[in-house]
Amino acid sequence: MTTVALPSVGASSACAEWDTIDWYTAQNQVQRLQMRIAKAIRDGRHGKAKSLQWLLTHSYYAKLLAVRRVVLNNGGKTAGVDGVIWKTPRQKMEAVWSLRRRGYRSQPLRRVYIPKKNGKQRPLGIPTMADRAMQALHLLALEPIAETWADKNSYGFRPKRSTADAIAQCFTALARKHSAQWILEGDIKACFDRISHPWLREHIPMDKMILNQWLAAGYMERDAFHQTEEGTPQGGIASPTLANMTLDGLEQAVRDAVSRRDMVNFVRYADDFVITGASKEFLEQKVKPTVESFLRDRGLKLSPEKTLITRINDGFDFLGFNVRKYGGKLLITPAEKSVKRFLDDIRETIKAHITSKTEKLIRRLNLKIKGWSYYYRHVVAKKTFSSVDDIIFKALWRWARRRHPNKSAGWRRNKYFRRQGLQNWIFFARTQDRNNEPELLDLFKASSVAIKRHIKIKGDATPYDPAFKDYFIMRKQRNTLSGMRKSTRKAQPDCD
Repeated sequence: MTTVALPSVGASSACAEWDTIDWYTAQNQVQRLQMRIAKAIRDGRHGKAKSLQWLLTHSYYAKLLAVRRVVLNNGGKTAGVDGVIWKTPRQKMEAVWSLRRRGYRSQPLRRVYIPKKNGKQRPLGIPTMADRAMQALHLLALEPIAETWADKNSYGFRPKRSTADAIAQCFTALARKHSAQWILEGDIKACFDRISHPWLREHIPMDKMILNQWLAAGYMERDAFHQTEEGTPQGGIASPTLANMTLDGLEQAVRDAVSRRDMVNFVRYADDFVITGASKEFLEQKVKPTVESFLRDRGLKLSPEKTLITRINDGFDFLGFNVRKYGGKLLITPAEKSVKRFLDDIRETIKAHITSKTEKLIRRLNLKIKGWSYYYRHVVAKKTFSSVDDIIFKALWRWARRRHPNKSAGWRRNKYFRRQGLQNWIFFARTQDRNNEPELLDLFKASSVAIKRHIKIKGDATPYDPAFKDYFIMRKQRNTLSGMRKSTRKAQPDCD
C-alpha cells in the first residue's frame, strides 16, 4: 500500500498526540454542536443551522472523530483507488490535519461487487480513506437535521434504532382483531443507484460544494473511469443518510392522501417498506399511486417484481421475518428463506473445516449461531431455534464421521461430545484459557437464547432532542440490566 502525501510531522509527537486524545471530550464537544443544529432546525432557523454546520465541519474535534470512525470501521483496512490505508498514529494525525474544504477534490470510487440473496451481484463503490473521512465529517453536521426531519416509523440506518423496532411496529399495527387485513409490500428498484442528483443538490441541507464533489466523483472499474449521473453509491459512509433523507416524507405523503378510517400504518427500513390498508383495492388505487408519485419526483420507482399486495392471513416476509395471522392471532417468526440461508452457511462452514482443529470450528460456528439467534430473539422463534440446533447436530455428526471413517460411533461420540446434566450431546473441544488453564469450549445452542419481546422506540424520539435525554438513558440502563442478568445466569456454577 502507498502512504499518504500530507504535511510532514514528527512521528513521535504524532503518535503521542493520537494515543492521548480524550475521546470523551471530543464526543461531548461535537454533540453539543449537533444539539444546537437540531434545535435551530426545530425552531425554523435554517440560517443559524447552516452557520453551526460550518463550525462543526471546521472543528478539530469533529475531524478527530471522523478519522477515528474511518479507521475503526469494518472497511478500515480496505483501500480505495489510491491504495492508501491509515495504519500508524502519524498517518491518522496527518489525515486529521488534511481535512480541509479548500482544495478538496473527491477521487473516483473503486467499484466492487458482492453477491445478493437472489444470486445477482450488488455493486459497491469504495471511496478513498480521505473521501470517507470527509463524508464522516460532514455527516456529523447533517445527521442532526436528518433525524429531526425523519419519518417517525423509519428505522434503518438511524441512531438508536434497529430492525427489532421495525418488526415491533409491524406487530403493533397488525396484531389486533380489528387491525388492517391487507399489506402493500414496497421495494424500490435500485434505490441507491437511481436517486436524482438534481433533487439531492436542491434538498439536502449541507455544503453544496462538498456534495457536488461526492455526486460527480464517478467510479473506476477495470482501469476505466465511469461518470455517475444519478444515485449515491452503496459503500459510502454518507450514502445511507442521503438515501433516508430522500425517502423521508413518504409516510406523511401517504397519510395526507387517506383518512383515519382507512387503517393505514407505515413501516420503513432503508428502502424496504410496508403499508397497511383496509382493502386490496384501496392499496392498489389510492396508496400505491401516491407512493409512485412521491418516488417519481426523486428519480425512483417501485420494483414491479417485489412490490406486492398481500392478505395478512397469507403472510409476508419483511427484514428476514415472516408476519402472518393464524386463526386471528398474529405470529412473527423467522422467515423460511432466512433459516435456509443460515443453515446453508453453517453447512458450508462445517465442510470447509474438515481438517481444522475442533476449537477453530466451534469458535467460527459460535459467532454465526449467536449472531443469528440473537437477531430473532424478540419473536416466536423457540421452535425454530430447537430445529436449527438439531440440524446443526446432524451436520456435525456427519463431519465427525467423514473425519474418522474407520472409527466406531461410540469413539466419535466420546471424542467430540460430552454430557452435562440432562444434556447428552454437547459438541465441545478441550482448550486453554488466558492463564493457560484447561477449559472446555462448547458449541453455542440457539435454543439457549431466551425469547423476550422488544420494547419499541418512541416514534418521535431522537438523540438530538434534549427532551429525550432521560428516555434514552432509561433504555440503555434497561438493556444493560438485561445483559447483566444473562451474564449472571451464565456464571452460575453447575451443581452436577
